[in-house]
Formats: sequence, structure tokens, C-alpha cells
Amino acid sequence: MTGEPAKTGPVLVSDRPANGNSVPSPYRTFTRAEWAELRADTPMTLTEAEVLTLRGLIENLSIDEVIDIYLPLSRLLSLYVSATQDLFKATRYFLGAKDGKVPYVIGIGGSVAVGKSTTSRVLQALLTRWPNTPKVALVTTDGFLYPNAVLERENLMHRKGFPESFNVSALLKFLSRVKAGEPVVSAPLYSHFAYDVLPPDQQVVVEGPDILIVEGLNVLQPGRMPRDGKAVPFVSDYFDFSVYIDAETETLERWYVERFMRLRQTAFRDPGAYFHRYSTLTDEQAVETALDIWRRINLANLEENILPTRQRADLILKKGGDHLVEEVWLRKL
Repeated sequence: MTGEPAKTGPVLVSDRPANGNSVPSPYRTFTRAEWAELRADTPMTLTEAEVLTLRGLIENLSIDEVIDIYLPLSRLLSLYVSATQDLFKATRYFLGAKDGKVPYVIGIGGSVAVGKSTTSRVLQALLTRWPNTPKVALVTTDGFLYPNAVLERENLMHRKGFPESFNVSALLKFLSRVKAGEPVVSAPLYSHFAYDVLPPDQQVVVEGPDILIVEGLNVLQPGRMPRDGKAVPFVSDYFDFSVYIDAETETLERWYVERFMRLRQTAFRDPGAYFHRYSTLTDEQAVETALDIWRRINLANLEENILPTRQRADLILKKGGDHLVEEVWLRKL
């Protein structure tokens, strides 16, 4: 066990508007220090070595960040899951049913380069160690992108990552099967190395988890309402809790360029990598290329589709320029 238990004491919760104006906010806002106190006596169950393995390519994830931000969040989620499990048991008793367990589904969204994957991995590692949620699965929506062959045929390669580039019906079907309590459900896998969806024989298998974490760009994106009123229209309709990871647009641009430059020195150097051609660029050319990709594709997607969904989240983690969470917004129940 690593780290000392946080001191208990009163936590000052602010109801100041989280949207930057005088309109009352549906969120309670916490400074980093206020949120860290909500850890209470939750033990730190990850070692420093384990934390290092969870880091992203450019994120300086530290054990202090896990203790201050993610331990309180895992405690909150454990309470929510426990309450949901009790409600499920009560409903099953009322109905006299013998249904199997239904996973608690957590959605994690936000921009490219904001750190969604790291947050997902950290929460998975922490939640697995809670006694009521020993089995936590993680699926990324990248696997539900249409294959490159389809995107090229439909002239959508330049829109990869936008809502229209995803097979939303397949994602909705996957989540429907999970929420129906099916014991084994498979999801497609995506390779960032190949920049494409992997063949059907390479999939992630989800087997009766207590919690399923679904991470992706557009997980909070509204869809078109079905005319017959029968289909479930939004991916987020399957979520029990949702997290949006936020940062200033200028900061996200800088992080994207930093990640591109790091990949240029690592993964892109492999001749088999889809973006191998970028490894031979000069530093100046690489920065120009990264900025062009960011502004043409990722910034447009952020402004048109991702950022507008921020206020649909149950919890918002607001990051500063050093990748550390500075403020937490929790939706009021």
C-alpha cells in the first residue's frame, strides 16, 4: 500500500457557475485541493511502478495525480456502482426475476491528445481493486470506425474521427448486448500502428464485467432521433456515468504537436507504420504537418462535435497546461 491516508475534514464545495457566467450551474465545482480531500481514507492500491506503466506518451502522470484526482473519483464511482447493484437486486426481488448481472457502464470522452486513454487505464486499474467491482473491462470506440477501405470508398478519410466515420449502429448493438446482460460480447479492435480496424479474427472479448469503460471521441455525441421511436438513439443512453476530459484549445493543439513529434521519433520509424513517411521530415516540416492535421481535422471535429457535448457529462476534469487536473465539476443529483 502506497501513500498516506488523506486527512479528513470539512470540504468546501462551491456552487459557483462552472460555465463561466452568471447562469446557475448544474455542477458542483471543486478545486484540486477540495477534490483531493474527498479521498477520505481510501487506500492507495497502485504502486509507483504500476502508475508509470499507465502513463500516456506525453503525459507526466504521477502518483500524486492518482492520489489527488483518481482515488477520490474511484471512491465516488465505487459508491455509485454499489448503489446501482443494490437497486438491481431490489428490482430483481420485486419482479421475482433471475436475471444475471448487468454491467455498470462508464463513458469517457474528450478531444484528441487530452488523455482519455490514460484516464481510462487508471480508472480501470483502481476500480478493479474495489471489492464490489473485481472485473472491469475497457473498450475504445476506435474499433467501431469504418475500415479504411470503406472510408476511402465513401471519400471520408479526411473525416476520420468525425461522427460519420463510425459504425454507430454496430456500437449501439454492442452496448445493447452488454446492457442486456449477455455473458460474452465481442468488440472490434483498432490499430494505431496500421491506422485501421483489425480483421474480425482479432477482437476484444468482454465477459460479464462488473464495470465496462467505453472511451472515445464522440461518446457523448447526440444522434438522429429514430422516426419510429423504437431504437435507442444515443450511445450515451447506455452510460450509467460519463466523464469529459477538458483543456483549453490552445493547450490541446500544443499537446497534439508534442505527441506527433514523439511518435515521429518512435512508432513512425517502423517501416510498417501507416505514418512512416512522417519520420523523414525535418523538425520544421513535422511541426507544420502536425499543425495542419490538427487544424484541418482534429480542431474542426473538436469545435463541431466534441466540445458541444461537454455539458452532457456527469463529471468534467479540467486540465491545465501541464496535464494536471486543476478543477473538477460534478453534476448535481
